[in-house]
Amino acid sequence: MKKPDQERLKKIISIWTELQSEMVQHEITKDKLMSDQFSQWAVTTPLYNIGEHVYQLSKELKKEYSEIPWNMVSGLRHRLVHDYDGINWSFIVDVIFDDIDPFVQEIRKILQHITETRM
Repeated sequence: MKKPDQERLKKIISIWTELQSEMVQHEITKDKLMSDQFSQWAVTTPLYNIGEHVYQLSKELKKEYSEIPWNMVSGLRHRLVHDYDGINWSFIVDVIFDDIDPFVQEIRKILQHITETRM
């Protein structure tokens, strides 16, 4: 049974919030992420979980919010899972420290909009 979009959006937010907290707790910085294998392992699972939830969102939701880079996020998941040895860690550092937070802020807005319009 396919999960509803709202549930997946909430999960994306939750995963990112938890990852941010763990990164602070374990002092994962840009430099550490570039060189520390344990830190790399720690961030990849949440990233591909986010990507999988994005991939599973309905086509209707993705079309309605077409300005969101859905394919880039779900594509990152596929790269992490299927080409782990080929990961460009400077790209992942940029994603983690620059790109995911604004993406999740947009997810929050979408979730709020959906929640308000379905009430």
